[in-house]
Amino acid sequence: MRTQYCGQVTETFVDQTVTVAGWVHRRRDHGGVIFIDLRDREGLVQVVVNPDTAEVFAKAERLRAECVLQITGNVIPRTEGTINPNMTTGKIEIVATELNVLSMAEPIPFQLDDKNVGEETRLKYRYIDLRRDEMQETLMLRYKVTRSMRRYLDDNHFMDIETPILTKSTPEGARDYLVPSRTHQNKFFALPQSPQLFKQLLMMSGFDRYYQITRCFRDEDLRADRQPEFTQLDIETSFMEEEAVMDLMEGLTKTIFKETIGHEFEGDFPRMPYSEAIQKYGIDRPDLRIDMQLVDVADLLQDIDFKVFAAPAKDPKGRVAALKVPGAGSMSRKDIDAYTKFVGIYGAKGLAYIKVNDLSAGVEGLQSPIVKFFPDQVMEIMQRVEAQDGDIVFFGADNAKVVNDALGALRVKIGEDLGMLNGKFKPVWVVDFPMFEADEETARMTAIHHPFTQPKATTEEILNHDEPEQMLSKAYDLVINGLEVGGGSVRIHDTNMQAAVFKMLGISDEEAQEKFGFLLNALKYGCPPHAGMAFGLDRLVMILGDIASIRDVIAFPKTQSAACLLTEAPGLVDNDQLADLALRFRKPVRGEA
Repeated sequence: MRTQYCGQVTETFVDQTVTVAGWVHRRRDHGGVIFIDLRDREGLVQVVVNPDTAEVFAKAERLRAECVLQITGNVIPRTEGTINPNMTTGKIEIVATELNVLSMAEPIPFQLDDKNVGEETRLKYRYIDLRRDEMQETLMLRYKVTRSMRRYLDDNHFMDIETPILTKSTPEGARDYLVPSRTHQNKFFALPQSPQLFKQLLMMSGFDRYYQITRCFRDEDLRADRQPEFTQLDIETSFMEEEAVMDLMEGLTKTIFKETIGHEFEGDFPRMPYSEAIQKYGIDRPDLRIDMQLVDVADLLQDIDFKVFAAPAKDPKGRVAALKVPGAGSMSRKDIDAYTKFVGIYGAKGLAYIKVNDLSAGVEGLQSPIVKFFPDQVMEIMQRVEAQDGDIVFFGADNAKVVNDALGALRVKIGEDLGMLNGKFKPVWVVDFPMFEADEETARMTAIHHPFTQPKATTEEILNHDEPEQMLSKAYDLVINGLEVGGGSVRIHDTNMQAAVFKMLGISDEEAQEKFGFLLNALKYGCPPHAGMAFGLDRLVMILGDIASIRDVIAFPKTQSAACLLTEAPGLVDNDQLADLALRFRKPVRGEA
């Protein structure tokens, strides 16, 4: 039905007859001559319809935007003054000799060039929204990313192997999406949060280099960079330690950036221990485009009378930290109040600050309601944070988590607001994660990554460790511009070590056998050392395309409430279907009015 894509008809086709097909992007009637901008996925081409081709002209007069056409015509050069240098087809036009209307279109609910269309409308009419240039370019970028991934991994001897979608519910951090079984009544499948256990089993089966671009499902609260179903590049290797895996995955990342957007990274990606990331940036996924860092000042404030600072300074689980913002001393009270409200989201009870007006004047040159509480220490604090005239210094004082969360987020917020981003892409490997952390609600240990991650310890050390929260793991995350784009670890390949980790997590032998018996049994029959990683494809495309919302890199995404406005899913099912599954509806419990 066509000989070329619209966007590929260039001056090399002058004096040739071509057939193109696509949508009417725009129709213009200029004094009896009709111009049609015809669009397909490769771009636009201008078609001229002259009145001397009466039948073709009559059809063109009835057209509206988004009608689907097949046009045959002769390619001619545009006249001087009508050339459009911003289009690949801008030096030519097609004089139509035949025009077939393949599909008429009703008036569309919004114009493709309207920048103010609400997201609900865009998602309801997603098939129209996807026709916009931005969405076409984004999905083309996504395709290029997956193509680059496959090429690199194929060249490095990885095999693409599928793993099940209907599987068993296992605790992996988020809630599972459950699927009731008709043939095994009162039992449920779960949609996979990741193919973690299956890819480990593949290593035990002798497929030493596996990958899969796969869908994963997590029933959790959504954010701008999360969806209930998402895509990840899943990778596992045998006989490789963490450094070798990181080197291989770094090569993959560099290849993707170069082949998709032409960006080349200089040198190796830096490595940063988890403890350093938390200390300097308050978060385990630091945005290194922002130079500001958190500075500990608790040791200087333990003996002051100002309890707001002194109490957390003395508390082993507390933290008092300062964040210097260079050149922001002129910040208004309104701005400071807004930032105070912002850190409240993260549990901070307030936001103390000091404006540095004139360091040479000592304490008198500092502007702040808190300086009077520790005048003897304040100049030493200014020296430690390397403050200069014109700066402002913010403080966080609370338990360590609140301070880290609040000042870590504030650092990024101010950096973005004040245009303090240096460089386009700043990657970093975060390594040496703690193996365990305490769950305050259950008073049990939980695995920071997952319970199959190998600790940097022997089995005996795991069983006899007095401070499990101090134990490190062989885990690693790749962070770019403050977003975690991938994470992985060396896995446990020894039955005794896996049992010791389960014991540390409070998982009984019976529970371990019930939930992970197939894995524990497989470990007994010769398991090679193995490690792996998973890349979040959606987040990676967000970074490559500088796109703010994950919904704009997915063809058919869900809303913030995990609904599909296009298909109106999730929807009701009839009672016969429920009866097949031995299920019935229950009305939600309603409280008193």
